[in-house]
Amino acid sequence: MKKATWNSTTIAQTEVFETVEGNVYFPPEAIDERFFEESAHTTVCGWKGTAKYYNVVVNGERNLNAAWTYPDPKPAASNIRGHVAFWKGVTVE
Repeated sequence: MKKATWNSTTIAQTEVFETVEGNVYFPPEAIDERFFEESAHTTVCGWKGTAKYYNVVVNGERNLNAAWTYPDPKPAASNIRGHVAFWKGVTVE
């Protein structure tokens, strides 16, 4: 079981996940959408493609661009299509 928490709140939880480059990618159904808002921020990875980011919002506090996903990854990363990973203080255990 993997769980992502921020601000003492569980924002994602799953028994099924992918691990890429040391990051745990949660499937879309494992994400508690109440705590996510879309961000305009994107980055590009040479082998995964373009990442789209989300702000994590808990109890009125906003963690900017703390989650990312690859909605349309390159073929080598097709296993993480739509999955969400975290950083910037979000704890995954």
